[in-house]
Amino acid sequence: MVTIRPPVPADVEALSELGKRTFVETFVHGFAIPYPDEDLAHFLEEAFGVESTRSRLADPTSFWLVAEDEGRLVAYMQSGPCNLPHPDASAEHGELKRLYVAREAQGTGLGRTLMDSSMDWLQRNFTGPLWIGVWSGNDKAQRLYGAYGFELAGEYEFPVGRVRDREFILRKA
Repeated sequence: MVTIRPPVPADVEALSELGKRTFVETFVHGFAIPYPDEDLAHFLEEAFGVESTRSRLADPTSFWLVAEDEGRLVAYMQSGPCNLPHPDASAEHGELKRLYVAREAQGTGLGRTLMDSSMDWLQRNFTGPLWIGVWSGNDKAQRLYGAYGFELAGEYEFPVGRVRDREFILRKA
């Protein structure tokens, strides 16, 4: 049975590993983006390493949830103040920063459940529009976000080492 709950400090290592694993599952295995090994390793440590994860979890302006199945983390989401590079975006606006579901837990409704929780929290805690950054090639995620009323508002380059991914910026008024 899957339990959705806020993460606790004891989850840091498992959450770090889940972050790395789901990024690789999604972008390297799923979309076959050929990141150079050195760039990918550096990015994964910077974005999802234990110390980075510990620091992000300690941020009082962020809202996190994890999904746990039989003692193993299988999904998570993080929301907080917007920091996307868009001229209309502001830290007074909310942003869904990360929503990842491990391959073995996809298709179970966890993504939508975490998305609903994020939207509820963001609407209660921020004024103005809500924002999401999403890889330009991830049509499935874009359809999910579109179903929640998000629309294309811009784009930017998201660095993974020397590689620059084309990222869409979505906004919900």
